[in-house]
Amino acid sequence: MVSEGTRTVTAEGNPASVIFKAACPDCRGRFELAATALRLAIGGSDRTTFYSFTCPDCGSAVRKPAGERIVELLTGGGVSTLRLHSEV
Repeated sequence: MVSEGTRTVTAEGNPASVIFKAACPDCRGRFELAATALRLAIGGSDRTTFYSFTCPDCGSAVRKPAGERIVELLTGGGVSTLRLHSEV
């Protein structure tokens, strides 16, 4: 699960960085990640929409499904997003 933790604001009032709380299903570690440490892929279905990151504790590649609310949080927080296209 990922949730928005804290948002840092610059002197000009612009968001500088967003920190997300995350957990690793392998080592059960809990930690905070900057938006730059997360990646979001938006596909044509729930099965192909997910976010991923590398666990800073154990180094595992973590991939988790992303529903609408998670997509909103991650895109609003500046997470790099890849839109997947399906061929018909």
